[in-house]
Amino acid sequence: MASRTPTQAEYETLAEFRYALRLFMRFSEQAAEGAGLTPQAHQALLAIKGYPGRDHVSLGELAERLQIKHHSAVGLVDRMEAQKWVSRRVCAEDRRRVEVALTARGLSVLEKLSAAHRDELRRVGPHLRGLLERVGG
Repeated sequence: MASRTPTQAEYETLAEFRYALRLFMRFSEQAAEGAGLTPQAHQALLAIKGYPGRDHVSLGELAERLQIKHHSAVGLVDRMEAQKWVSRRVCAEDRRRVEVALTARGLSVLEKLSAAHRDELRRVGPHLRGLLERVGG
């Protein structure tokens, strides 16, 4: 079944939604940079801490969560390890697998950034929710 052409109101809602997302992303980028992190490093810290069921990720899992190539994840972890935000270890069960975990320093910076992001989402959430309802409705 073919989709119908969007209405002008739907274009306007989609445009407003993309704009609202971009504003949030810009907030996030600036917050990360203000904390001394690149936006990608911030995203990596969050991906590690927020991984379901454990306190570490493999390099492959991190690459998937960040939607980057494995070798790019290795380079990112190299840079983050040099800043003492993460540590890596060889997996005890599978020595081919490298696991990455947050250090106390990485957790500290992530906690501050996450609190700021939670506050920003509380501020912009009602607007985003309204836009989502208009798009889905």
